[in-house]
Amino acid sequence: MAGKSTAASEANMDLILWRHAEAEDGSPDARRKLTARGRKQARQVARWLKPRLPEGARILVSPALRAVQTAEALELPFEKLDKLGTGAGASGLLGAAGWPQAGGCVVLVGHQPTLGRAAALLLTGDAADWSVRKGALWWFTRRLRDGGGETLLRATIGPDLV
Repeated sequence: MAGKSTAASEANMDLILWRHAEAEDGSPDARRKLTARGRKQARQVARWLKPRLPEGARILVSPALRAVQTAEALELPFEKLDKLGTGAGASGLLGAAGWPQAGGCVVLVGHQPTLGRAAALLLTGDAADWSVRKGALWWFTRRLRDGGGETLLRATIGPDLV
C-alpha cells in the first residue's frame, strides 16, 4: 500500500481550470443559463480542448447550470460535484481534483473568483485574486524534474483566441 501511494504522489498530472462561459443575469444564481454568446464561447473552447485531452481525462463540473452547459460543449461524460459550486474555495477545488497526487488529467469547470485563486495558488503558493475570463481555460502540468515536482502553465486559452 505504501508503494502505491508513493507511485501516485510521483505521477505527472494535468489540471485544466475552465471558467463557465458568459451567462444570463438573474436569479437564482445556480439556474442561470448561458447566453447565445456563451454557448458559442463554450463550443469554441471545447473544439480546441477535446482533441488535446488525454484518454481517460476526468471532467468535474460545478452543479450550476451555466457550468454544466459549458461542459456539455465537450460532448464527453462528466461528473457534477457540489464541492465545485459557486462557494468553493481554491484549496477545496484542488482537493476535489486530487492535485497533484491523483495523476492523469482532470478538467474542472467552475467559477470566479475560485478558479483565479486556484491558478494563483498553483503558480505562486498564494491564493491571490487573479482573473480568469469567461469561457477561458488554464492548463497546468505537474511533473517530476531533478528529483522534485514542478508546476508549469502549459496554456491559457480564451474563446477569442480559438
